[in-house]
Amino acid sequence: MSAGDPLAAPAGFDPVAYLNAPRWRASKPGLERIAALADELGRPQDSLRFVHVAGTNGKGSICAYLAAILRASGFKTGLFTSPYIERFEDRIRVDGEQIGSEELLAATLRVREAARTVEERLGEHPTEFELMCAVALVHFQAMGCDICVMETGLGGRLDATNIIMPDVSVIARIGFDHTELLGETLSEIAAEKAGIIKEGRPVVSWPQERHAMEVIEDVCASRGCALTMPAFDRLDAGALDMGSLARSFRYEGSGYATRLLGSCQPQNASVAIEAARVLRRCGWDVPDEALRAGIEHAVWPGRFEVLEGAPLVVVDGAHNPQGAEALAESLRELLAASGRAGDAVSFVMGVLADKDYEYMIEPLVPFASSFAAYAPDNPRALAADDLARAIRRQAPPDVPVQAAASPEAAVELALAQAGAAGCVVACGTLYSVARIKRCLRAIRSAGIS
Repeated sequence: MSAGDPLAAPAGFDPVAYLNAPRWRASKPGLERIAALADELGRPQDSLRFVHVAGTNGKGSICAYLAAILRASGFKTGLFTSPYIERFEDRIRVDGEQIGSEELLAATLRVREAARTVEERLGEHPTEFELMCAVALVHFQAMGCDICVMETGLGGRLDATNIIMPDVSVIARIGFDHTELLGETLSEIAAEKAGIIKEGRPVVSWPQERHAMEVIEDVCASRGCALTMPAFDRLDAGALDMGSLARSFRYEGSGYATRLLGSCQPQNASVAIEAARVLRRCGWDVPDEALRAGIEHAVWPGRFEVLEGAPLVVVDGAHNPQGAEALAESLRELLAASGRAGDAVSFVMGVLADKDYEYMIEPLVPFASSFAAYAPDNPRALAADDLARAIRRQAPPDVPVQAAASPEAAVELALAQAGAAGCVVACGTLYSVARIKRCLRAIRSAGIS
């Protein structure tokens, strides 16, 4: 490349730093910027096939199941999710492999040049999420993906991913989150999520609460879309096996196993199974063996992830009331399966200030022996002291609640409180999962527990 080549990397250029630059972070709903960006890039989405997944809770797990099923079927499969857990590159994968550093650099340079043109034309620069979505599409096209599983970032109707035309749209369980942007009622939120439904394209949905389900049914009817829902009455959710750290379940008479241990995972897997069956009816060769293999081999870190050791540790990214209720139910199952029914739990908790954290605390209090509160490493973090005060308003007087200076300090407090025979649960946000896991690994490798 010549020195004047706009696609030449400047000295010291870091694609991750560029994509995550604070000046791109403002949330600006609308599809004009991402559509213009895609146009400048030659519309990579037009040469790709997609499954599009929206929802409030479980959409990431459903994406993980679907990507694993499609890989097991022999298709080169792209996967775009958010947020990342361990590394930025986690969110863009092909056949389970993170985007490589050279591929990320090449795609980002193309997107950066296109974004400059969009800014000149529209008077505003694409947002952080729009840039990342564009990088994913460019990479998936370059890799020759047969099909890509795309998770929405926020909502659906105005989400940057909504420039794609999916073979099937999938809507996970809908609940209350981001209400300041998506609406105050389930109907309003469902209308935003249902914005991913495209004319004549099939839809698979979790059986929603009535007000949300009515919206999805109406949108499907108005757009001529066949709607499929999993038959939860034909689902036997099975039980956890602590020996294998897996769960066996049966859906419509067929047996499956999953390494995702949350109480809702058989339901999430059933949604993915139905979506895969719809793809099969659309002409994709998805054998039953691939359904079983994909469900069994799907991995999704930070979602009721059980880390064996002494004490037993669970890391869960539950960050809204519905997620906290699912965590409580999963925790009840885990404690029973591990012979700890009735034992109390030491919680490590950090939340973002714009979440309904008061409601997130409530289902956890009955399990608690202690809480250690911290502020996540995020501009929207709630201060540790503020979270501790909110917990104290609900926790019994004999449950100690401490504000910690960092996630690491909170983990150390919880481990000390739990002792080797206890249980520690870290929850409240996905943004601290990697840091907490690193801390736990460091402590255990040092022989401290």
